Amino acid sequence: MTPHPRTLLPAVCAAALLAAACGGQPAAPGAITVQASDTVCTLSATSAPAGTVRFDITNTGSQVTEFYLYGEGDQIIGEVENIGPGLTRTLIADVPQAGRYTTACKPGMRGEGIRGEFTVTG
Repeated sequence: MTPHPRTLLPAVCAAALLAAACGGQPAAPGAITVQASDTVCTLSATSAPAGTVRFDITNTGSQVTEFYLYGEGDQIIGEVENIGPGLTRTLIADVPQAGRYTTACKPGMRGEGIRGEFTVTG
């Protein structure tokens, strides 16, 4: 017997959402990859042109982590929380102005985190 389309469609949609949420996907073209461990926060690039910036963050550590992009005065431009060990999550940030920014990985989700400079060019 062939499954009815009304019951098949929700199952297909659920499978697609689950696959997208599980991470482990290769970085999108133009994305900045971030390797976040318990002791380091390594970005594949420390600058990007103004506009939309995509960060693909992979937690290679043993603790749940977070990733932040800060503007002047630690204003949060974008953040991704609750990145479990072994998972990859994406941050898409709108950064319309050139300038100096700060990135931070926060293993254990507390404290100032492991910070680095990030430059947006105009």
